[in-house]
Amino acid sequence: MALIRWQPFREMDELQQEFNHIFDRLGYKYSDQKNDNLTAFVPPAEMEETEEAFHLRLEVPGMNPDDLDIQVSAENISIRGERKSESKTEENGMKRSEFRYGTFQRVIPLSSRIDHNNVQADYKNGVLELTLPKAEEEKQKAVKVKVNH
Repeated sequence: MALIRWQPFREMDELQQEFNHIFDRLGYKYSDQKNDNLTAFVPPAEMEETEEAFHLRLEVPGMNPDDLDIQVSAENISIRGERKSESKTEENGMKRSEFRYGTFQRVIPLSSRIDHNNVQADYKNGVLELTLPKAEEEKQKAVKVKVNH
């Protein structure tokens, strides 16, 4: 029977590497550099589709609505923005922040064409709410399906 030397610090390093790989796959950035963000800023979104419109909510607290770039195309809606860091150096040069900063872009596909001229956007309490009305031809579109027998 061979003796195997236990090296707990090596195992902790391997565990740290595994966690880094998991976060990398989830879209978070990991860096050992002091000035880089530990995590990428990706605002959460939720969308509801009704017969009349798409209703999209995007959580972007602390952002100025003028810093958001919203573009609507036939196939999707694109929302870009940047949350700027307002970090202050603390005592003894130590700084800690759990806030996420940086640029983001969310591209959300749409299953129906929308009326580009009547899109409404509201920003209140850190939540961007978009109402994307469907185009008239999409609302009244009905397809007859022939059943073979």
